[in-house]
Amino acid sequence: MLGAIIGDIVGSRFEFDAVPEEGFELFTDECDFTDDTICTVAIADAILKGRDYKDSLVEWCLRYPNPKGGYGNMFLKWLNEPNHAPQASYGNGSAMRVSPVGWLFDDYNEVLQQAKMSAEVSHCHSEGIRGAQCVATAIYWLRTTRLLKHELARAVSRNFKYQIPPLQDIFRIGGNGHFDATCQETVPYALRCFLDANNFEETLRNAVMARGDTDTKAAIACSIAEACYEIPDEIADRALEFLPVEMLTVVEQFCDRLYIK
Repeated sequence: MLGAIIGDIVGSRFEFDAVPEEGFELFTDECDFTDDTICTVAIADAILKGRDYKDSLVEWCLRYPNPKGGYGNMFLKWLNEPNHAPQASYGNGSAMRVSPVGWLFDDYNEVLQQAKMSAEVSHCHSEGIRGAQCVATAIYWLRTTRLLKHELARAVSRNFKYQIPPLQDIFRIGGNGHFDATCQETVPYALRCFLDANNFEETLRNAVMARGDTDTKAAIACSIAEACYEIPDEIADRALEFLPVEMLTVVEQFCDRLYIK
């Protein structure tokens, strides 16, 4: 969860106009949390309190109606509808918010089911569900050491049918101005950014340097990296400075839950 928040905040200033350069500064005054963090907190809060995912997402997103970068068009339509009926969306929003599921459930089948439930309240397209299930499962596999990092690509291909492109291809696509807004693009791109890194910070930098939807790609990549690598204290502490107190409370409760487990 914390990895997703860090990736979101660091990637936020590069999502639209700014072009990252090698060795870019991770945190500046132009950084902020976006809808990725809000929705991730909402999913964690739902699990911690035993609430419906839809109710928690609606509550948290309406509490923060104008985050940096705004909400995606289909998600905003969903949010503003009176009954919040699911959209047939395969946008990457279902995958960027799912990391708490991979941490807070300890059974493989339950991780799959809860990831599906967290996605389908707004993203009921099969690709939106697949993206969420893949990210949550990768976190679960790595944190429980059911799989080692070098086994992940094959397992993802076998279980979720994603083909993970080489990092240089992802950099080329992003450098040509393509914006990866779908699960079927962003999830395998984020996985490669993790697979070709040697630590948490390298994962973060790979995801940002790949351009495109930098905050979401970094949120997904770093949520997976957190299950494999230690997050440097200075990076975690700096990211948490961007969060309001009520979000920090959820992060603290999430960490407490993991410690108790």
